[in-house]
Amino acid sequence: MAQRVLIIATDGFEQSELTGPRDALNAAGIETVIASPEAGEIKGWQHTDWGDTVKVDQTLDEVDADAFAALVLPGGQINPDVLRMNDKAVELVRSFAQSGKPVAAICHGPWLLVEAGVAEGRTVTSWPSIRTDLRNAGANVVDQEVVQDGNIITSRKPDDIPAFAKAVIAAVKEGTAAAQAA
Repeated sequence: MAQRVLIIATDGFEQSELTGPRDALNAAGIETVIASPEAGEIKGWQHTDWGDTVKVDQTLDEVDADAFAALVLPGGQINPDVLRMNDKAVELVRSFAQSGKPVAAICHGPWLLVEAGVAEGRTVTSWPSIRTDLRNAGANVVDQEVVQDGNIITSRKPDDIPAFAKAVIAAVKEGTAAAQAA
């Protein structure tokens, strides 16, 4: 059975920060599922204007966290700002983090780590404009391409997507190997 990774997003996700990790995970044989507050499609943000739409596979209310090996949180300024006000999205982030499953957030995505109360005591990175929010939430913030602290994986920006995706794939495969060995 292929491992499954949940990607939570809504309108305004940074196009490359959803499609890049999704495509890398799929190429590695890991199934991805896009979840959003509403069914249908969500519209990406491509640098300075609206981008392409992506089909929503499940609404947040339909998601069973136990069915997934990891969680990916794309950035963009609009997407995580809207999602951090959604109780179900925040609870899913908290649930994945507390269960020990990988939670990967890029760019502004770590805002959801703050909202879920799982940033405290973690070493993370992010887009520069939210680093103060992360520090205020008790995180140790560094400026690196990708940072993994336990089950929390973070990156700064679209340029970091290859390293970010590689870290997520490795974490999912390590989790699979550990589960098979148990």
